[in-house]
Amino acid sequence: LASLRALIQRVSEASVTVEDQEVGRIGSGLLVFLGFTSSDEETDSLYLVDKVVNLRIFADDDNRFNRSALDVGAELLLISQFTLYADTRKGRRPDFNQAAGPDKAREAYEQAVELFRKTGLTVATGQFQEYMQVHIQNDGPVTIMLDSADRNRPRRG
Repeated sequence: LASLRALIQRVSEASVTVEDQEVGRIGSGLLVFLGFTSSDEETDSLYLVDKVVNLRIFADDDNRFNRSALDVGAELLLISQFTLYADTRKGRRPDFNQAAGPDKAREAYEQAVELFRKTGLTVATGQFQEYMQVHIQNDGPVTIMLDSADRNRPRRG
């Protein structure tokens, strides 16, 4: 089953370093960890990008979640994270067989980055397939998991 996962954290600032060199930094906005499977399709990326930038998780004047990343001009830091597909049901070591292989994941990540850039928001990134140190100031804290497969699930009502 195709699905793309995003773990988003609202941040007052975030940065990422590779080998002690800063490669990405944002101010107020969203840190977005992206996980891909080998069966992901462009529709998964389109759904998730739209969901992330339009999700109302920024406060309005009454301190209610009524504004989206687009509404507030949030900055985005995008980090590829295969561990979002960890399967921990058996044993003590996570299994990552659901995660896309490096070539497919790189292609899907680059596609997602391009789609996020097309929203007009400022986008910073980590470096694909590198060991990264991610520094965040989680704002709230607000942390939400999104999965593109959710668009096919019935809503409760």
